[in-house]
Amino acid sequence: MADEPSGEPIDLMVKSARDLLRPEELVREATRDIVKDEIRRHLEKTLQENPKLAQDLKDAVRDLLEARAREYAAVLRVGTATARLGLSALPPEVRRALTEDIVELVSKELGNIAERSL
Repeated sequence: MADEPSGEPIDLMVKSARDLLRPEELVREATRDIVKDEIRRHLEKTLQENPKLAQDLKDAVRDLLEARAREYAAVLRVGTATARLGLSALPPEVRRALTEDIVELVSKELGNIAERSL
């Protein structure tokens, strides 16, 4: 029970400082960063020594990004088609009211996006 903070601000600060300064965690994180840096340097050196491999990697990443973009576009098209199907199945008066609500919502969201991008 002595390690649990009593709720006092000083106790909370001391516990937080003690948690931040756990040497085993700091050593583990520092070691992980060092290993990652070493691996990164080795991979960069390998790519510099083999331009064809570097180009193949760039091409593969580009292809992956293009595929992801096509996937997202397809998902949007499926969503649009599903929404149209759902709207088409509704009675005309409900469809009209719902369509107005959707248009209003989309207009607001597009306005928000435009404001944030300026």
